[in-house]
Amino acid sequence: MASKLSSASLLHQLVRLHPTPSTALTDLSACPFIPFPRRLEASTSSPASASIVSLQVSLPHRTRTLEASVAAWSGLEEARLPEDQLEDDAPSSIELLPVTSEEQFDRIIAEAQQHDESFIVLWMANWCRKCIYLKPKLEKLAADYYPRIRFYCVDVNTVPQKLVSRAGIIKMPTVQLYRDSQREAEIVGGDKAWLVVNDLRRMIEKEE
Repeated sequence: MASKLSSASLLHQLVRLHPTPSTALTDLSACPFIPFPRRLEASTSSPASASIVSLQVSLPHRTRTLEASVAAWSGLEEARLPEDQLEDDAPSSIELLPVTSEEQFDRIIAEAQQHDESFIVLWMANWCRKCIYLKPKLEKLAADYYPRIRFYCVDVNTVPQKLVSRAGIIKMPTVQLYRDSQREAEIVGGDKAWLVVNDLRRMIEKEE
């Protein structure tokens, strides 16, 4: 194969395979086959690049748009793809939103009630090892329910004790589910982080 395949040569192959307008591009086996080198890997470090060639062929009663990815090779075995094509659209984790005051907590409750939404609160402390292990796992779980359910975290050392007592926190970590401005369910720390996540998932599904 030549080192570079232009859009003109690709169009030439298409016209050669379908010389008359009456030919319908319905058989995938009839599409032009473009041989690639023996190894094609997506890489963000290789200087080689890939280009997209879009061909539109007008036929009686239908139009077929063919998109062919043509790798522009310069003697290298790896083709570089744009980084945004390598990343998944859905986030893998969502950072827990910090609550720093009782007034903010009241606003969260009011907004959730107004929109008929539930939300999750992790009560934790920066010296709590179980809290530190649990938080990133809850951030991954938050991505599964985003944006239907918001996840928050409260450091009991940075908010008024009045708020901690109001929430009934006696042990950490504690994870609570709020619905209609009320605490519907909670999980008090003590189990392994993955067990807490599983229990919380079941708790959310039950409420929904």
